Order: sequence, then structure tokens, then C-alpha cells
Amino acid sequence: MGLVLFLIFSTLLAKACSFAEYQKDEQLGLKHAPLHLSLYHVLGPGPLLSSQSPISFFEVLAQDEARVRSITSRIANNKLNKSGSSNPANFNSSYISLNPGFSIGVGNYYVNVGLGTPAKYYPMVVDTGSSFSWLQCQPCSVYCHKQVGPLFNPSASNTYKSLSCTTSQCYSLKEATLNDPFCKSNVCIYTASYGDQSFSQGYLSQDLLSLTPPSQTLPAFVFGCGQNNQGLFGQTAGLIGLARHKLSMLAQLSTKYGYAFSYCLPTSGGSGGSLSIGSTSLISSPSSAYKFTPMITDSHDRSLYFLRLAAITVAGKPIVVAVSQYSVPTILDSGTTITRLPMSIYTALRQAFVKIMMSSNYQMAPPYSILDACFKGSLKEMSAVPKVGMIFQGGADLTLAPHNILFDVDKGITCLAFATNSATGGVAIIGNHQQQTYKVGYDVSNSRIGFAAGGCH
Repeated sequence: MGLVLFLIFSTLLAKACSFAEYQKDEQLGLKHAPLHLSLYHVLGPGPLLSSQSPISFFEVLAQDEARVRSITSRIANNKLNKSGSSNPANFNSSYISLNPGFSIGVGNYYVNVGLGTPAKYYPMVVDTGSSFSWLQCQPCSVYCHKQVGPLFNPSASNTYKSLSCTTSQCYSLKEATLNDPFCKSNVCIYTASYGDQSFSQGYLSQDLLSLTPPSQTLPAFVFGCGQNNQGLFGQTAGLIGLARHKLSMLAQLSTKYGYAFSYCLPTSGGSGGSLSIGSTSLISSPSSAYKFTPMITDSHDRSLYFLRLAAITVAGKPIVVAVSQYSVPTILDSGTTITRLPMSIYTALRQAFVKIMMSSNYQMAPPYSILDACFKGSLKEMSAVPKVGMIFQGGADLTLAPHNILFDVDKGITCLAFATNSATGGVAIIGNHQQQTYKVGYDVSNSRIGFAAGGCH
């Protein structure tokens, strides 16, 4: 009798749990199960890009600085780029004032996505700071940077089409790319340019987007078919934009899956990274529950993901800085590596951290590029690293482990992975090194950002 009652109770409990999950799904506006894609670091053990020669961390920091300057300029000035008087129909890059030899500083993480009919899959950089998606296309009439695998061939797809200059998508390009579109034989021409002077230029297009499993598709995905592409660190095929403009991949998928996504960024040598798109990607388990902070919209750039940093702690104690110093625009960005802080906040963080490290008998080392709190020894050898906490409005927090706090920059040298924002404007940027191994959720529909520990498996 007891066994029968137990089975009846278990059945009722399972139904109740299922109904509770259903209610959650309804509250989140679920329309389809979420998409799950594997996410790789370009210097990690991914299936396609791991064979490339790794660049030095000094070069990584140089690219990072270029991206930070670009983001700061966007927020401070909010000025759209104006194209000159040269002939854009020939995809002539001379009017953009760009440096073709420099690699783009957003190539940290990538996913494999399919495009065309029949679908072929391409490694694409994931960037929460960009709204427009593009990839290199044949015939590549001017230049294509070196990439892993073949270029996308529009003529081999039964569902490809270019978009005319009179389409609403063409009119939307100015906000999505910060550059004016052009016309060539009534085909809309886009230009996507970046702070490190990399760029892509080509035809505004649409085709079938395929994600994993292949049955999950978007029939008329709008993207750029690049004919002049110079830069893009990591030898990927192009870039996937996940910012908040309506041309981003996230916005285009939102009507089917819900306007939300989450990711877990693996370390450069780790695995288990993931990108999940859809409302139910925000449903967490009790062991790794999200803590949410409001997603703030800044009038200077409505596409970026702003939040409010409320405090920083070292070894559980708040750093000594006036509360008013935290009142600066702060964004969460997947493409910036090292977190940037205003001078007053960074100085207080550095002072508190260095004091504890030196009391644990760690010796200081000379500065390395923009990093000026460096120590002798490798991260693996350091067993007494104080925890650093980043606390956001509403109580959400990132309690950082040693691998989020420090970075092995050279043999026997480890540095604090924070820096000041040298550009003017006082913008703070939470970089991907501090986000690694956390699950980070972007609930755009409800204007909130969440953090959950233990996200990469």
C-alpha cells in the first residue's frame, strides 16, 4: 500500500513540476524550444580554428584597446560614419580610411552556423557589441581575409537573394552598422566598420539560416554578403551580431524563440562553452540560479547592453571609493577581453588587491602593456589569490575565481586582468575574461541581465 501511495504521489509531483515549468514558459513568452550551439574560444580546443598559430597576449591587448576606444567613442559621440565621395559601387575601401592589415579585435568566441540551401556551415564570431551579421562571399570581388573552410557561394544556394535599395532592411542599415548604405544596380550595399579599422563591405542579402539541429531554421535571415573584408582575427568566416538592433540575429530569431539568449564563455584552453537562444534558456536550476540586474538602455547607443555596477569587493571587503564614482555608463561585452574601469575605481581595486597579494609574499613584476599590477609566478602556482566581487544593481554579482581575476601574460608573469579605460568618456566595460565559466543571460523582453555560476559543462 505504501508503495502505491508513493507512486501516486510521485506521479502527481511530476505533473505539478511539469505544469510549473509550463507556467514559466508561458510567462517567458516561449514559442519554441531554445536553440543550443557549442561556443568555442578561437585559441581553444575548437574543431576548426585550433590549428592556427596563436598570437601573443601583447597583440591581444593591442586589439582589445582598439575595441575599447571604438566603444567609448560610440557612446560619447553617437555619430554615424559618413562615407566619402569615392565610388562605393566598386567596393573601393579608400573612402573609409581603414587599415586592411590589422586584425579585428572581436574575434574571441565563435559558433558554427549554416547558411543557404543546401546548408553549409561556417565558423562565425559571436559579438554582443554588434548588430549586423555578415560573412565572406564568392566571388570576393576585392579581398577576403584568410579563413578556415570555403567561402559562402550565393550561386550555389537555391534560397539566396540580394535585397534592393528600397527595402526596409536597407533603410535600417545606418543604425545597425553606423555607416550609410549605397546602391549598385538597385542592390543595397552595406559597410560594417570597426574601431580597430577592420571592415566588411558587400551586398545586403537574405537566405536560409540553419542552426543545430538542422531542423531549426530561419527562412529569410538578413545578413551581409561580404565582397571586401579585411581584418577579422581568428580566421572565421564572418560575424554574428547579438546586440539589440532589429537586424541582429537575435532580433530576427526572437519572433520564433523569444527575445532572450544566454551563453557560457569557456576559458581559452577550456571546453563546454555554449550559446542558447530563446526564452527558456533563462530557466535555471536550483544549483545554478540566475541573479538578475536591470538591463539599462542608454540614449547614446540603444543597441548595447548597459547595466549598473554598484560595488567591487576584494576579499569580501568593499574597495575604498565614493559611491558616486560608480555612476558611469557600464556595458557588458563579449568582444572585449579585459574589464575596463574608471581611473578612481581601478586605482582603489589595484591598491586593495596588491596589498593582499604582497602580504602573501607574492613579488611584483614589471607592467605588461596596459596591465600594471603584475606578479612573479604562474596562475597555477598562486594559491592565495583574494576573491574579487563585482556587485550590480539589485544584488546580482560576479564572484570571480582566480582564473577570472588574473591572466598569465608571459612565462612566469601573471597580471591583474583589469585596466583603466584610457579613452575619454568614463565608460566601464565588463570584459569576457571576467565572464568566463559563468552563465550570462540576456532577457531583452524584460530588460534584465542575469548571472549564474557554473555555466560551462
